[in-house]
Amino acid sequence: MKLWVFHSVVILEGKFLQMGILEMLAEDVVLGDGGYIVELEKRGYVIAGAFTPELALEYPSAIRELHVEFLRAGSEVLQVMAFYGSRSKLETVGQADRTFEINQKTTQIAKDVAGDKALVAGDLSATWKWEDGNDAGNAAIAGIFDEQIEAQEGVDFFIGETFWHLGEALLCLERIKAKSNLPAMITMSFRATTETDDGYSAADCARMLADAGAEIVGANCMRDPVHTYPILDEMRDATDAYIAAQPVAHRTSDEVPWFTGTSAFPDKLEPTQMTRYEMADYAVKAKAMGVNFIGACCGTVAMHVREMAKVLGKFEEEQIWQPDPDKPMSETEFNWERRQES
Repeated sequence: MKLWVFHSVVILEGKFLQMGILEMLAEDVVLGDGGYIVELEKRGYVIAGAFTPELALEYPSAIRELHVEFLRAGSEVLQVMAFYGSRSKLETVGQADRTFEINQKTTQIAKDVAGDKALVAGDLSATWKWEDGNDAGNAAIAGIFDEQIEAQEGVDFFIGETFWHLGEALLCLERIKAKSNLPAMITMSFRATTETDDGYSAADCARMLADAGAEIVGANCMRDPVHTYPILDEMRDATDAYIAAQPVAHRTSDEVPWFTGTSAFPDKLEPTQMTRYEMADYAVKAKAMGVNFIGACCGTVAMHVREMAKVLGKFEEEQIWQPDPDKPMSETEFNWERRQES
């Protein structure tokens, strides 16, 4: 019988503590975190549907716990849980007047957990107010972004995510640079096709966002890793900027490559969740493709991030005890043996 040595995960700390995001990316790939609101719905804190972040004021400990889990699993960046935290989105759930307070609070939660162990990324996302050709209406979106940027004071850089329109993504980038002058990571989302709703290819998006000043460009959400790879290939070929990937950890298909288009969304997702080892395979492939910021989105929990950290070399194992091979505590030892031999 084999003697199995049990280990604990020890996150490698200290290498990047004095660096900003661009210095970190120049040294090595950076590991992001996972999904928040879908997981919070699973845990019983929010109702599937609106997915807005007012939870920061009602149950801040729930958000804090997810940050802690991702940090312990190896995340080098914690993203402020402000997805759909704009005044326009919060208005749909009667929380518009609390916009600044919600964004400020959720920023502080992330900063408190990160301490000097991880960077904190501010979070901006699609407002659902953008209309192609509506210059007057779209100009008002600048103020929506500005409010969130001001409320998320003290972050290390900003992520603008889940944009369906390149025009709105470019406006978000413009406001980040005007209001903060911090590094910006802008990621587009693609559903049925690899074009945005305003008709731009993934390559167009990467090139135009980089030319407009985004230091990091990429794709997030909607698609699983397999259906995100072609988009990342296009983006990598189109620009020398850093490339970011944050796919979902829910399997999608060639017929319906985006998870919100499946019958499983939003409240029957459990059978579609990818294994930790599938997400580890994604991390390896993404790095080989030249992706620089490797994170994940909806469905991604600490177990996924931990396996991604392992394969990216961002932790080491420490032996803490050895069971007696003749007196096992449980079937755990045998299960691990079968897995190692398979």
